Amino acid sequence: MTIRAFAERDTEAVVALWGLCGLVRPWNDPRKDIARKLTVQPELFLVDDGLADGVDGTAVVATVMAGFDGHRGWLYYVAVHPEWQGRGVARRIVAHAEDLLERLGCPKVNIQIRNGNESVQAVWTALGYSPDHATGLGKRLIPDG
Repeated sequence: MTIRAFAERDTEAVVALWGLCGLVRPWNDPRKDIARKLTVQPELFLVDDGLADGVDGTAVVATVMAGFDGHRGWLYYVAVHPEWQGRGVARRIVAHAEDLLERLGCPKVNIQIRNGNESVQAVWTALGYSPDHATGLGKRLIPDG
């Protein structure tokens, strides 16, 4: 697998992957999310183009968008193409993101799982994550639509 920083040429492949994985929501324009991420810690936005497994390099088989605010690290848009699931792709790209965060001095990483997507909780548990017993709240400051 070739895990590397996102490049703008990856945009359409990434948006398509996120759509395929059910991560796109009407209130979050994925292209705007990408543009925003590229202004803050763009080196923590990772893709796996599958080069070592014979993919031609134009496809994106996995993504993770990570960030560190000085207190906690966060992982967003973790996606693995359905045809690549079960091959350890998520484990590798998440471990790569965790390594980058740890090098920045990040003591803890958090993720959020949307209600209705609890089936992925087993994947995260296998990766060493456990419930924080906290409730996530949000407030939209800039509407996308």
